This record gives sequence, structure tokens and C-alpha cells, in this order.
Amino acid sequence: MSDAPGPHLRLNLALQGGGSHGAFTWGVLDALLEDDHLDFEGISGTSAGAMNAVALAQGFAQAAQEYTDPQEARLAGAALARTTLTRLWEGVGALGGLSWGAPLSQAFPALQMMTQWLAPAQANPLDINPLRRLLERVVDFDLLCATRKAVPQVFVCATNVRTGRGEIFAGPRLSADAVMASACLPLVFKAVEIDGDRYWDGGYSGNPALHPLIYQTECSDILLVQINPIEHLGVPDTVPEIMDRMNEVTFNASLLAELRAIEFVRRLLAEGKLDPRRYKDVRMHRIDGGSVLAGMGFASKARADLGFLRQLFALGRTAGLQWLAAHRPDVGVRASLNLAHNA
Repeated sequence: MSDAPGPHLRLNLALQGGGSHGAFTWGVLDALLEDDHLDFEGISGTSAGAMNAVALAQGFAQAAQEYTDPQEARLAGAALARTTLTRLWEGVGALGGLSWGAPLSQAFPALQMMTQWLAPAQANPLDINPLRRLLERVVDFDLLCATRKAVPQVFVCATNVRTGRGEIFAGPRLSADAVMASACLPLVFKAVEIDGDRYWDGGYSGNPALHPLIYQTECSDILLVQINPIEHLGVPDTVPEIMDRMNEVTFNASLLAELRAIEFVRRLLAEGKLDPRRYKDVRMHRIDGGSVLAGMGFASKARADLGFLRQLFALGRTAGLQWLAAHRPDVGVRASLNLAHNA
């Protein structure tokens, strides 16, 4: 734990999805959890970001159950969250190629040629997904739903196939189904059914969704951990490069729209055109993993060997420590992300 001086600082976390690149976020969270003076009120996550979110919250829920003293529960919760995140990602590494992408085509190479013509329900009729079993071993969703005190609120975004809208799962609706829906790539897995509706990856509608953190928490500071590159210096000219860039643009679109809306409200508040009692002046911060991971290519998001995940963890932890050193004093005071330039 850190010996950094000062009062407790409240921070919301917005965790982007991006397959195995979510291990970068694991490293970021490890660095943040090491700081004794950071409190997390809300966490919004999509896909791998949702898995990171529930693993972090699991640590605090477990500590709240075991400790009656709030300070002891805080410190133990941070330590247990780090342990839970490690269990999750080391489990992903143990699964390797069966974690992300097309699990059956990895296990049975003969299916690799067939998946371009078969829908997931045909190529994988039993809906085998080893990642779900891992998630259920690591996270106790009944405990998360029952334990609210001293545990960050978790908001998971998935896309309703019927309406095309993003839907937020939180509180009693938070479940393994919700997290797996948030990570459901439609060409790889069958849509996840929840309460009669079917859901695909949340990245299409909120990657991550920021609005729950604005409207359902009191905290005004949001730290975005972004793992999809926004900008590229060059223009793609091969089919794989074009597909990679199309995916990056698609999975950043909803986030950029929300950032523009936040900047618009902030500008109107600064000009005195909105009532500050009704509109929150959101202070945005960002750790830009996208720029760090851009050179690895979109295909590496399906790579899940433990050595690669630990490499991403190390990159993320370094980025987290650098952000703390540069911008920790900004939390609760000012935004450190220039939305006018970045949104």
C-alpha cells in the first residue's frame, strides 16, 4: 500500500472492453488499489471491463463480510480486490486460446473453416464458454448483490439485440449472465438471454457507458481506462488493417458521443447557462492504454497466453502509477482530460 499523504479521494472508474487487452486494465487497477487514499464509488464496465469491475467489487464485498471496522474493511478490500483480479486473469491465461475469440475452433481446428458460414448456434450448439465457468468461480454474484455497504456500485452495459439500445445491469440485476452478455461477440457466441430478451456485446452501445456514473453516483470524478485506440497516424490499406480500424471506430463511437455531451454540459455550466444544482460538473480523467496497445493489432485481443497477459499487466501497472504521479492532485479539483480536444 502507498504512504501517500492526504485525505481520501473519491473516484468513479469507467473500464473499456477489448478482449484480452483488458489485462492492461488489470495492471492499472492493481496500481490504483495500492493507494490507500482512493475510494471507488462506482465502476462502469463493458466486456473485459465488466469482468474487471466485478472482480474488483468482489474483493470489497468479501472484506465487508469479514470486517466490521470500516477502515480495516477498506484496506482488506483493496488487497482482496487485487487478489481476485489476479485470480481472474491468471485463470484466463490458463485457458489460453479458449478464453477469447472462437473457443471451439481453437479446440477443434476443423471447425475453423466452418465458422465463416455457420452462426454461433450452429458451430457451438451447446454454447460452450469456458470463460463463464471461470467467472463464476472467481466472483460470488449473490454476495455482490447482497453486500452494498462499502462496496463500489457496478454498472455493466450490454446491447439489447431487439432494440439495439444499451442496457445497464446493476444492483440485483448484476449476474454472470449480465457480464457474459456484455462480452458476447455476435459472430462467436450465441446471444445471452436475460428475462426474455437477448443481448450482445456492450461495446456496440456503451464502451463503457458513462451515464450511470453521472446520474447514479454522487462522485464528480471519472477515470476512464481506455484500451481501444482513438487515433491512428496512418491510413489502413490492407483488408486486415481496414477491419481492425473499423472495429476500433465502432467500439469507440458511443464513448466519444458521451464525452462530447459531457463537454457540452460543462461549457454551459461555465457560461452560467445551466443550473449547477441540477447538472453535475463532471471532471474527466483518462489513462490512454489505446495508444500503448495500438501497435499490437486487433487480432491480439484474442490472444490469451499467460506470458502475454502478464506483459499487458506490467504495461497497465506502469501507466497507472504514472497517472497517479501526474494527476492524483487533480482528483476532486479539476479535470485532467481536455474533452474539447479529445472528444
